[in-house]
Amino acid sequence: MSALPVVLDLDGSVGSLASEYRFAMRDQQEALRFGCSLGRMRALERQLNTWLPPPALHGPVFMGSGDFHHLSWLLVARCIRAQGSTRGRLRVVVLDNHPDNMRFPFGVHCGSWVRRVAQLPEVEHVLVAGITSGDIGWRHSWENQLSPLRAGKLSYWSFGVETGWARWLGVASAFRNFPSAQALADALSEHLHRQRRPTYLSIDKDVFAPSVVRTNWDQGLLLETQSTQVIDALQGQLVGSDVTGEVSAYRYRSAWKRWLSAGDGQDMDIAREQLTRWQTKQHLLNLRLLARLGRARSNHDLTH
Repeated sequence: MSALPVVLDLDGSVGSLASEYRFAMRDQQEALRFGCSLGRMRALERQLNTWLPPPALHGPVFMGSGDFHHLSWLLVARCIRAQGSTRGRLRVVVLDNHPDNMRFPFGVHCGSWVRRVAQLPEVEHVLVAGITSGDIGWRHSWENQLSPLRAGKLSYWSFGVETGWARWLGVASAFRNFPSAQALADALSEHLHRQRRPTYLSIDKDVFAPSVVRTNWDQGLLLETQSTQVIDALQGQLVGSDVTGEVSAYRYRSAWKRWLSAGDGQDMDIAREQLTRWQTKQHLLNLRLLARLGRARSNHDLTH
């Protein structure tokens, strides 16, 4: 059976994909968007286990806005269970403009889920690449969760951000800084090609330059050609993947979520005509990513 794409339709932002599995979830948008309790995540995990075919029988999971990126935690865990991965066997690569490893005491949210993945014993390492955000600069150093960085379970690959503070806190070895997006893409591609192992790839499209595609969040500078260079380096290693970072407009009913979202600088005030143009360009990129990810998909020769 071919690996057909999955759409978790949480916000109506993902256009139609050929032969897709699409699951209507817009009634859960308010509860899940931006962040949620661990109890809510456990309930969603049970739901996904009921709905979704085994990971080997479906392709990339598209889940809309980057506000839902914390759902990747559940998708990685499903992939581990299905693959029967042993301790330290799975590598997770995240293309993202942000580290998604920030402190969040109210459950899990789109900026804190990476620590949860790094804690999984089956995960060898989480590599977050493409960061240009000040989230890893000294002003926000206190917000980063240091334990996975210190434990060697997480590394940041960035460019254009001053991260000298990491030396003072003993985590400099977890930081790799590059002079440009191309230098990062070259080094990452070589690393992935040389160190072959089962890999889960998560793409948040806020990693891309605005000239490539537009999102609701502050964006990086990665070009599409650089992302495909990275995907191609994973040829035969990819055992699961997801894509977030669609653009959608939403007003939270919860004042608390409105406050958190505004505090993170999220842009939700988008004119309808502009939103349509941006979503059209997003859809075309999704089609290209889908084809590329399909070609990189593993034949499972690395998983056993």
